Amino acid sequence: MSSSEAAPARGPRDFDSLRGVIIERKETMPKRLAQVAAYALSNPDEMAFGTAASIATAADVQPSTLVRLAHHLGYEGFSDLQSVFRARLRDRTLSYEERLLSLEAGPAANSDTELLSGFLAAASQSVARLASAIDGEAFSRSVDLLARAETIYLVAKRRSYPLTAHIAYAFGKLGIRHQIIASPNGIDPEIAQFATDRDAVIAASFAPYAAESLAQAQELAGRGVPIVAITDSVFSPLAATATHWIEVSEADYAGFRSLSASMALAMALPVAIAERRRSLKRTTKTE
Repeated sequence: MSSSEAAPARGPRDFDSLRGVIIERKETMPKRLAQVAAYALSNPDEMAFGTAASIATAADVQPSTLVRLAHHLGYEGFSDLQSVFRARLRDRTLSYEERLLSLEAGPAANSDTELLSGFLAAASQSVARLASAIDGEAFSRSVDLLARAETIYLVAKRRSYPLTAHIAYAFGKLGIRHQIIASPNGIDPEIAQFATDRDAVIAASFAPYAAESLAQAQELAGRGVPIVAITDSVFSPLAATATHWIEVSEADYAGFRSLSASMALAMALPVAIAERRRSLKRTTKTE
């Protein structure tokens, strides 16, 4: 094994930690390892269920590359690495009833205060993580793009939907023209067809990514509509379609993930866009 592929003593045993290690080491990984690592994070379910041969074919690498990646990340072999993806799938597919049973088995079982403290701790951790990791330049570029758009379209489904719901509320109060692509009568594709390259999109999705959000963002990007994505990883399929993207990684408590950092971002973004628009208008008047 070359020095560029020196492995840590032991690979991470949970998916979030593994994702963090891959992102941290992405720029220094050999090309083929980076290629299969990107595939792994974008297709975690396939990593959990596939064989080494099927995954290698889908990622366009040799099966031996999967073994090399596993060793590079500190695992005994591919099956050891795959176990992390399988564990993630078990965690992600816990029903709400199972999550409640998990809570009942923990310190919050007989304490409402302990339960509240757990959620507050996750929220605090999420906000602190965003505060330390936010890319200020990416945020400013996103604000500038959105401030110049004629109409801002909003794309989010499932647990990400509250973000766009709040952004839409703020846009309404701030006088910013917008449109949520989330119709109760199923005409989302027709609504999206109105978007042009003079407009822009805010799209939000986190693992496990909402397929409908990804499809809508990809269709809009394919027509030249600029996309600002709010997502959780450089390997997110939503980030791959975006003109600019902002990374937000939320902590969880007993399997219930926080939205605190994402909501803080959703509160700041409309105000920043409104302020940028005012600045652009003042500049135009003085020219």
